[in-house]
Parts: sequence; C-alpha cells; structure tokens
Amino acid sequence: MQIFAGSASQKLGKNIALLGKVRLEKFQNGESRVQILEEKVDVEVALLQSLSDPTNDRLVEFCLLADALRRKGAKEIVGIVPWLGYSKQDKVFLPGEALGAKVIAKILQTAGITKLITFDLHNRAILGFFDIPVMELSAKPLFLEYLQQNISANVAVVAPDEGAVKSSGYFARELGVPIVYMDKRRDLVTGEVMVVGMSGDVTGKEIVIVDDMIVTGSTIIETAKYLKTKGAKKVSVCATHHLFVPGAQEKLEESEIDEVVISDSVEGTETDKLKVLSVAKMIAENLT
Repeated sequence: MQIFAGSASQKLGKNIALLGKVRLEKFQNGESRVQILEEKVDVEVALLQSLSDPTNDRLVEFCLLADALRRKGAKEIVGIVPWLGYSKQDKVFLPGEALGAKVIAKILQTAGITKLITFDLHNRAILGFFDIPVMELSAKPLFLEYLQQNISANVAVVAPDEGAVKSSGYFARELGVPIVYMDKRRDLVTGEVMVVGMSGDVTGKEIVIVDDMIVTGSTIIETAKYLKTKGAKKVSVCATHHLFVPGAQEKLEESEIDEVVISDSVEGTETDKLKVLSVAKMIAENLT
C-alpha cells in the first residue's frame, strides 16, 4: 500500500515506509497548496497526518491531499491521524458552543477517507461521531515495554485525578505494582487545584504517572513536586500525545519530573529528560 504524509508527520511516515512523493507548499496569500507527484497511485492508499499545531493548517492540508489522491485514482483512503485535533472538544460545556470533535469527524469523511486509524482518543465516545470504520490504537504497550526494562522493583503507579484511574489501574496491574490515588480539590472561586491527600505512602519509591496527553504540563509538574515532598525517589511521566504550548517543554525540563516518555504521534525531539517512542511499527502492522 502506498503511504503519503502531510507536513506534520513526515518523520513518522518515513519510519513506516518509503513515502509517496508529494509537494507541500503555501501560496503567497497563505493558502495551502498540495500536489501528488507519483505518476501512478494505487487504488488503496494511506494518508498520514497528525492534526497538531497549527491544527487548522494541518486539517486543510490533509483534506487537500485526500482530494488530490482521489483525483489521481485512489478509491480507498485509509486516514492515519495519530493525534486527532479537536478531540478535547468532545462535549458541549456551555450553551452556544460547537461540538468540535463531531465537526472534525464530518470534515474528514467529506474529504473522502474510507477508514480512520488514530491513537488514544481523549474520549472513546468520539468513535460514535464517525460513520466509517475507526481503529483506535494505543501507545500503552510501548510504555509498558519501556517501563518493564527501565524501572526498579520499588515502583508505584500514581493516579493524579479521577480521569486517570482506569489507565493507571491497567498499568499497575500489568507491572505488578501498587497504585496510589491522589485526592485533589478545586477552588471554585480561583479555579486552583490543590492536592489534599494520597491513598498510600510513596517514600523511596519510583513513581509512574500515565496520561493521554500533555499540553501545558502544569498539573503533572505540581503533582511531581508534591510527590517529591512526600519522599518519592523518582517521577516518570508517560503520555501518548505531547501537545506542548510555548514554554511547556522548558518548564518540564526544569521541573521535579525526572523523565517524560512520549510517543511520536506528534513530532518531538528527544532531550536528556524527554524520551520518544515510535508508533511506526504499530501503524505498519495495522496497514497489512
């Protein structure tokens, strides 16, 4: 199967297979311009693009590439969108808001993809927004394998909030280690979140925190700081999607967190503290 990639996922694409040739440019007015440069395009192809920042540009580029592939003869297009942009907008919280995740689902389908492969959705209810087959893969097996090779015997998984209880429990069971639950309270006036207690002792332990994404990093930075004050020896964080806003990575590098393990669902550069694991093999296995 031929694989084509947009500008957001060139590096990941090259780790999967030899990419089909495309031209990705901008017109002087800022509009995206794409061109499929392959003389022949297969009936079934794959199109790879994470909808990372700048999300709207990535989305339009993906749609233009899908249209260009159809005009070159592709009949079946497997859309590979490791990070599904707008997936945090999975609910209408206030009157008058849009249901962003459902809108994006409609746009991708209108662009002509016939199947979608994605990773670790913020809410699995998003699967119901699509009328095409959706395969949700997970980076969790990559994290488990990495942790099993790099942690000591004195480890605990910490669930930093209610939303992380399920995934944290899974990791604790697979690693055969205890789980510690953190009790947090939000000030309804200021919005500030404070840790008020924990369900277990972390003294001398290596701590593993698991989440689906990191955006600002503020919550896990404060969590790690609290855990260190309670005697934690090391704090490692695993997150599938690193959606760092400006300054977030610098704050993580300077924080009490000892290690951040991410996938390449969004392209990133490894540092002394940041470890990147590739989902390329998982994607390739699910394209055959």
